[in-house]
Amino acid sequence: MLELNWLGCLAAYHPRRQAVWFRGAWLTYAELYQRAQRAAGTLRDLGVGKGDRVGLLAWNHPAYLDLLFAGPLLGHILTPFNHRLSLPELQALYAYTEPRALFYGEGFQEIAQALDPRALPLEVLLEGAEMEEAARVGLEDPALLLFTGGTTGLPKGALIPYRQLLVNAVQTAFSWGLSREDRYILATPMFHAALNALATPLLYLGGSVVIQERFRPEEYLDLALTHRPTLLFLVPTMFQMLLETPGFAEADLSCVRFAISGGAPCPAPVREAFRRKGVRFKQGYGLTECGVNCFTLELEEAEAYPESVGRPMPHLKARLVREDGQEAKAGETGELWLSGSVVMKGYFRRPEENAKVFVHDGERLWLRSGDLAFQDEGGRFYIVGRRKEMFISGGENVYPVEVERVLYDHPAVREAAVVGVPDPKWGEVGAAFVVLKEPLEAEALRAFLRQRLAGYKVPKHIVFLPELPKSGPGKVQKEALKRMWEAEHGQA
Repeated sequence: MLELNWLGCLAAYHPRRQAVWFRGAWLTYAELYQRAQRAAGTLRDLGVGKGDRVGLLAWNHPAYLDLLFAGPLLGHILTPFNHRLSLPELQALYAYTEPRALFYGEGFQEIAQALDPRALPLEVLLEGAEMEEAARVGLEDPALLLFTGGTTGLPKGALIPYRQLLVNAVQTAFSWGLSREDRYILATPMFHAALNALATPLLYLGGSVVIQERFRPEEYLDLALTHRPTLLFLVPTMFQMLLETPGFAEADLSCVRFAISGGAPCPAPVREAFRRKGVRFKQGYGLTECGVNCFTLELEEAEAYPESVGRPMPHLKARLVREDGQEAKAGETGELWLSGSVVMKGYFRRPEENAKVFVHDGERLWLRSGDLAFQDEGGRFYIVGRRKEMFISGGENVYPVEVERVLYDHPAVREAAVVGVPDPKWGEVGAAFVVLKEPLEAEALRAFLRQRLAGYKVPKHIVFLPELPKSGPGKVQKEALKRMWEAEHGQA
């Protein structure tokens, strides 16, 4: 059996090496493992056993790592909750997952104890005696229960097995060219995929992670100047906010080997702004249910094909399937299906949802991603949007991501999102929701789009907003925009 308690091994290999920085102090690998042992001891004393869910409601904090690395010692399943959700939303998720214990960070006591009167502050987590023995945990046992970024209805809990964590760490380190000398600032929410996106791959190698409790661009820039990260990993909105931060233009980022944008396609003007500072850029792609890092591309090729997410990771197969069920040819758009050892175990207590996303093809199990993509002649993949976001206008398919990319090319546009809305003549047309940097008339923006897009792709409606609604991980909530439109104009 593969060793799943690899942090214990690293603590023995290089106990004094810096692992995690938080609130002005470094934790060594030995200290990080000791925290995990204490967390396991605390949970054991609370009656937590193998397979029990352990909830966490907190800003970014080492406690996420404490509970994750305590897993191989006790066998529980870390279940982090999105602290941006309302109490009724959290209550529904809590009833769905039934955690055996719940821990909360600063500022979350009231809502945590409304979820569970037995909820405990994070400080209690490290009061237990260090646990030495390891649980009988295997590769297929769940380590994490991560909620998908649902915008309607109850989010689904994806069961992430140790197999997925381990393979993702190894192939991310290998395919992205990471080393033990690398360092990054963990600023994306740890209740989502940030734990296994870059934190665990770097720690697996013996690298170092700087934890920022909440993303504040000014503070992030200060942390970058102080800790000299070699990698940047943010979602496009965060990159946009960072480049608009006072001091960004003068900041020395020569320490950065490359930046990775995840969560959504990064606008070309944002990438170019970082390139002018010498920061090389890659476009990442992943989903909670698979990996989380699914594709890779060498830097030179990433710069030559900036819209591409690259080719599948070594332990992952990808195919594109058309609406008629046939394999898409080069240049044709199809739904992205993924298969391999980084696919989730399934959705927690959701057999009907598992039946929708899993497809058996002989001996291989495929995960339907719900994303639409195409492949060029060189085998590179390009994401064009969510299957459910595509709309048909006058018989023609419109992919919102394609329109959004052109919107972002206008110098007055800060943020943009396009959705399909009902139209009596064309069936559906585009509605563009736009946040501006400077004043701009809707018709001027539409004229700009007509120069770059076919007429049916140009949004019939343009709505200017002060900001776009976003989920915890920073993704634009297009369902919220649709509801906004329907409230104003009706559904037909």
